[in-house]
Parts: sequence; C-alpha cells; structure tokens
Amino acid sequence: MSELEELYQEVIIDHSKSPRNFHALKEANRHAEGYNPLCGDHFKVALRVEGDVIQEIGFEGTGCAISKASASMMTGSVKGKTVTEAKALFEEFRNLFAGESIQKANVERLGKLAAFAGVREYPVRVKCATLAWHTLKAGLEGEGQTVSTELPSTEWEAG
Repeated sequence: MSELEELYQEVIIDHSKSPRNFHALKEANRHAEGYNPLCGDHFKVALRVEGDVIQEIGFEGTGCAISKASASMMTGSVKGKTVTEAKALFEEFRNLFAGESIQKANVERLGKLAAFAGVREYPVRVKCATLAWHTLKAGLEGEGQTVSTELPSTEWEAG
C-alpha cells in the first residue's frame, strides 16, 4: 500500500469513528433520507439554506464505515457553499467512480474527498460511498424524499 493510500485510509477511518456534523438540525429548512437496503445504511440529511448558501448541515443514522465517513466528509465539504457549488461537488465526487481512469484534475478539486477513489475497486461499495451525496442532492432540490440505492442502475448513476 502506498503512503498516499495509507493516508487516505486513515482519513476514512477517522471520519467513520468520529463523524463530523453528526447531529440533528432543528432549524433545517431542507431535508432528505437515504437508504441502502443491501448494506443497511440509512441516513437523514438536514440543511439550513439561506439565500443560496448552505449555512448549516447535519446528518443522522447508521451505516458502514465507508458510508458514515463519506457523509461526514460531505457535510464538511459543502457547508458554506452555494447550492450550485454543492451540486457541482456532487458531480465531481460521483465522477470518481465513473470511467476508466481517475482524472488528476478531479482528484485535485476534491482534495481529501479523493480518499474514496479506492472504493471504485469494490463496485458494491460505491453505493455506500455515494448514498449520503444522493441524499444531499435530494435535500438541495427540496424534495424531502427518501432516496434508495436500489433504483435501476442507470437512474442511480445518472444522479
């Protein structure tokens, strides 16, 4: 394992054991729920958006180490961003798991979120890594719905 892979693994373990923004958000004005029936991951994402800026975000629920770490890192990454910026980051993150190779520019833009690039080696775990992100997207769109990883694969991948 390379030094970079070890660092990324440590980041994921840290966020899994001590997730950031893992709390209810009473003053939320947008929310959504996400569920991965294959793994049992189940998260609620709550946001307080003022104007077009994500002022506060929190998540609650249970999940595997990858899904919990992803949710934790996601919340830290989108807080303070505009809705448009958060949706663009969602696309960048999702692109880690698409295509033949990981683009260097994509990894640089994602920063520590690139730690999840190794997940693409385990296709069943990609849904764990992206569940919170799809839940965030539904919340940003004001749908307040439950998203599931068990949609037809093209629909899930299309986001």
